[in-house]
Amino acid sequence: MSKTKIAITLDKQFIEDIDGLINKHIFQNRSQAIQEAVEEKLKRLKRTRLAKECTKLDITFEKAMAEEGLTEDLSQWPEY
Repeated sequence: MSKTKIAITLDKQFIEDIDGLINKHIFQNRSQAIQEAVEEKLKRLKRTRLAKECTKLDITFEKAMAEEGLTEDLSQWPEY
């Protein structure tokens, strides 16, 4: 994946915390720490979006769709 350089402004405490993680060899540098944090946040937002969309489903309708055809004689089903 190609990378693009950007400039950001962070609170001094965040920078100190990131530098502490670098000193503990958890991250190689500030860029890696910030990139991983952004990546994790974006993934979390995507999962949250899926969960929100799932709450819009009509449970009764979805259950009926899932059970549709289950009352038929199993001998009529094609073999797999």
